[in-house]
Amino acid sequence: MWNRPRFDLKVRLTLRVAAISAACFAAISAYFLVTADREAHARIDGIAAIVAKSLELQQGKVQWVANPRSDFPNLDPVSAYVMTPGLCLAFRGANGEILQRFCSGAPTPANPPPQVFAAFYRSLFDPGREAARPVIVRGAKLGETVVSVDPAVQTAEAWHEAGRLMIALAIALPLLCALVYAALARALRPTRMIRTGLERIAANDLTARLPPFDLAELSAIRDVFNHLAESLDTALAERSELTRKLIALQDEERRHLARELHDEFGQSLAAIRALAASARQTAVQDCPSLLSECDGIARTATGMMEMLRGTLFRLRPPDVEELGLVASLEGLVAGWNGRSRGETRFAIRFDGAFETLPAAISASLYRIVQEALTNAAKHAGATKVSLELTMRADEIALAIDDDGRSSDPAAKSGMGLLGMRERVAALRGKLSFEAGPHGGTALRVTIPVAADRPVLERAA
Repeated sequence: MWNRPRFDLKVRLTLRVAAISAACFAAISAYFLVTADREAHARIDGIAAIVAKSLELQQGKVQWVANPRSDFPNLDPVSAYVMTPGLCLAFRGANGEILQRFCSGAPTPANPPPQVFAAFYRSLFDPGREAARPVIVRGAKLGETVVSVDPAVQTAEAWHEAGRLMIALAIALPLLCALVYAALARALRPTRMIRTGLERIAANDLTARLPPFDLAELSAIRDVFNHLAESLDTALAERSELTRKLIALQDEERRHLARELHDEFGQSLAAIRALAASARQTAVQDCPSLLSECDGIARTATGMMEMLRGTLFRLRPPDVEELGLVASLEGLVAGWNGRSRGETRFAIRFDGAFETLPAAISASLYRIVQEALTNAAKHAGATKVSLELTMRADEIALAIDDDGRSSDPAAKSGMGLLGMRERVAALRGKLSFEAGPHGGTALRVTIPVAADRPVLERAA
């Protein structure tokens, strides 16, 4: 199954903030560029108006003094006041011919704009566009003044303005990302506690609780989490109690059935054996041909008694409270080794002191081992079964490995495995049944001996 790549939430949010900040800086830069372009055009329009007004005054003065020698147009007086680097002043006559033109030189910029920026700026703003104003005297149009700025100078000025913003962006954006990441890391720190709590819930530790959080959203999650944990803990406790009662009732019914079989069926088989022995003695004297039938009846009754004895042993095992768990399991394994006649070899090993275990845990462990051995010998066809029971500080671990058929459905399902699961669930333990590393099957059971768990502590 294809899984989508996962990204850290802090990194993702930081990248989004950085993208939004960069877009904001780009919008601000575009605003400054548009404003600068408008101001530049407004400036040259103003210069064009001033030059046109000056030329109109010049022509009016010429007509007023009736000077036959006219030096109109004369841009020298006005150019001294309005000329800036890269600016061009010109007067275009009514016939479209340029009669006079002044242009100031532009110094070579220390940091020329990149070619990419220059091409981009020229494609958007058309630097060097002319501003023209008509020169009208007494209702007659004598021509027009033309003002323009060198495109390279205007592009360099725009780059200078944009460059300052880019420097500010280059400094502010990493700093902003670092601050946002730190703030998110601090704000999302409680999520690690939430994850730890969920992991403990997944591990069947329903005593996990979350402390109060500062953020309202996380506090709402905390309330739901704690309520869910309490509900699950209560439901599991009720289920465990019900399972315990059902198992106790089942064991009581087994003991009752064992007594009935022993008292009724066992006595009947004993009587049949006695009658067969008496009939054999009579047949020896009166009818020797019946000896084989009498012996057959005796053998059948003996075999049925052996089967009954095994059934009674499974229905009503030895008292674990009196013999102890270790002795009971050793007797169980020895019985299986005796009944298998070498077809299946059973071995058991203990690690720890099991004398102080509660009676309920000892009885459940005995029944779990009994069902597991039955599954391995009868359903999986195993030839070698090894058991290991380990007592640790806070739990009991049971490991049963065999070399049988791990894919046999009977070995993985049925009332035997269901009974084991019910007993493990009643003790709030865990059970896993899977294929062994070297073939066969592996049964793992862990049962806690101390159910109390500390509540999650609040991180500093």
